[in-house]
Amino acid sequence: MISMPRNKINFGTVRKIGLGLPDVEESTIYGSPSLKVRGKLLTCLPVHKSAEPNSLAVRIDFDQRAELLAAAPETYYLTDHYVNYPVVLVRFSRIHPDALVDLLGMAWRFVTAKTLPRKRKVRKQRDSQARKR
Repeated sequence: MISMPRNKINFGTVRKIGLGLPDVEESTIYGSPSLKVRGKLLTCLPVHKSAEPNSLAVRIDFDQRAELLAAAPETYYLTDHYVNYPVVLVRFSRIHPDALVDLLGMAWRFVTAKTLPRKRKVRKQRDSQARKR
C-alpha cells in the first residue's frame, strides 16, 4: 500500500480503493458521488445535513458498526438520521488508509452478502413450485 498523508484522504481515495473490488462501479445518490456493487449502495458522500463536512457514509452491519464506534469514536461516528440505517459515518481526516481498505472490504462483504439470500430464496420457491407440478 502506498503511504499517503492522512489529510489527503478524500472521495478520490475511496474511489481508487473501491473500484479495485469486484463488481464495484461509480454512481451517484441524491446527486452525491457514490460507489455501488451490482446496483446496491456501498459508500457515498453523505448528503444529510447532520453529517460533518469531509465525511464518508459506508454501508456496514449494525454489529460491526457498534464495534467501530466503540473502538475509534474519533474516526467513526453516527448522527440521529443514520441510526436506523446500516451505515457508519467516517471522518476523512481521521481514518488511516489501511483502515479505509479494511472498512471498504467489510462494506463490500456486507452489501454482497445481503443480495445472495434473496437469490437463494427465489430458487427455493421455484424448486418447491416445480415439485408441486
